[in-house]
Amino acid sequence: MNKRILLIGGGGTLGTYTAEELLKQEYFVDIICLEDKISNDKNLKYYKAQANLKYLEEFLRNKNYDGIVNFIHYPDVVEYPPVHKLLMSHTGHLIVLSSYRVYADEQHPITENAPMLLDVSTDKEFIENEKYAISKAKLEKYLNNECKGQNWTVVRPVISFSKLRFDLVTYYGHDLLTKIKNKETIPLPFDAKQLTAGLDWAGNSGKLIANLLFKKGTFGEAYTVSSAQNLTWGEVAELYSEIMGAKFKWVSLEDYLKATNNYNYYALIYDRLFDRIIDNRKILQATGLKSSDFTPVKKGLEIELDLLKE
Repeated sequence: MNKRILLIGGGGTLGTYTAEELLKQEYFVDIICLEDKISNDKNLKYYKAQANLKYLEEFLRNKNYDGIVNFIHYPDVVEYPPVHKLLMSHTGHLIVLSSYRVYADEQHPITENAPMLLDVSTDKEFIENEKYAISKAKLEKYLNNECKGQNWTVVRPVISFSKLRFDLVTYYGHDLLTKIKNKETIPLPFDAKQLTAGLDWAGNSGKLIANLLFKKGTFGEAYTVSSAQNLTWGEVAELYSEIMGAKFKWVSLEDYLKATNNYNYYALIYDRLFDRIIDNRKILQATGLKSSDFTPVKKGLEIELDLLKE
């Protein structure tokens, strides 16, 4: 019988392509999301809702899934344990979303055993106040310390772009496209130009996540989700120039911070200015995928820009 998969918070960038890959493998897929979505596939159902604990308790009351992928981010990690216990009681394999941003800048290339910022950073303000990379690392520590021996798997995706979001250093969403459309000369920090960007097409990321489900040896493990094409931010900027005619100016870090009003400061200082070259051998071995199974970043960008025109 075809397996049933639930994607929680799966209406966005990663969830969309994870679902697409699962449907190709003839799974039945249910998605809980905030977006208004209409399914054109008999094996795909959407449920519009905020997937908090109360809703999930009612939704799962008479349901069980072979696999669940939870895309929800928990800035306050104390909210997660009751959700985890609930999901574990309703599935044979739970995939939990972390982020590649948990890694410090101490190992190149990055493997899954690279040091975490939570463990090595001496910036107390960052550790106490940052609500993404640090929260993700704390969630992983909860799983490793309190949930050993259970059937969960952690995924750490790199930045994954789609028609919903286009990233370049700390430009995010459609902000970059708006600037390009308005023919602005866009400042970028020279410090990032030669650094490897933690960036991939969402189609590649979704394929990797979907293919981790039910794979032998993945319980209790963490995987960096990347096709490891390892383009630099300078090379990514060149793609935008080649495909869309974007104009960029490489400036000092001080001038970039002024131009962006310190937007997403922690992401800049503790991620985009780190060298994010990825070693993805662990996830390739687990999924059975090969480098040739992935779409080049340039092609992925062209696909998403074409989708915006539809």
